[in-house]
Amino acid sequence: MYKSGSAFLRRFMKPSTIYKYLFNWSPMYSRSTAKLIEVSEDLHYVKIRMKLNWKNRNYAGSIFGGSMLSATDPIYMVQLIQILGDDYVVWDKSVEARYKKPAKSTIFGEFVFTKDEIKTIKQDVSKANEIDIIKTMSLIDEKQNIIATFKKTLYIADKTFYKEKLKTRKSK
Repeated sequence: MYKSGSAFLRRFMKPSTIYKYLFNWSPMYSRSTAKLIEVSEDLHYVKIRMKLNWKNRNYAGSIFGGSMLSATDPIYMVQLIQILGDDYVVWDKSVEARYKKPAKSTIFGEFVFTKDEIKTIKQDVSKANEIDIIKTMSLIDEKQNIIATFKKTLYIADKTFYKEKLKTRKSK
């Protein structure tokens, strides 16, 4: 996200700051009505906030489930792309959404990768060339009530392997 066309920015700002502001300014994300409010320097932790407003309010007066889903959708994938670097390909593969309570106030979500998870991902990809991982996160309200839970499946592959896989697919 912050790599392409941003050498100037990288000279003056930390990657986490660039990541946060570019994400929030991006039309793809800003339309979800959520905001990244915290990003760790190593990009292993991201926190989002979504306020109930006229843009995301549904017929019943709570935050529209589609807004919640779109607010959570790109985070893990973009996090991993940035953390793993150019030798890997990362794609969202699927999501399972469970809406538990109506969101009638501001909600928050946290996206976390531990250093051990990243190490395991790299080791598993080096052995198998491609893997799927599942990450689960919840959106919670200010009273710590779980509003929705999202179970994301992410595809991660060695970039060289992935390119060869695409060539093979095209030649058939």
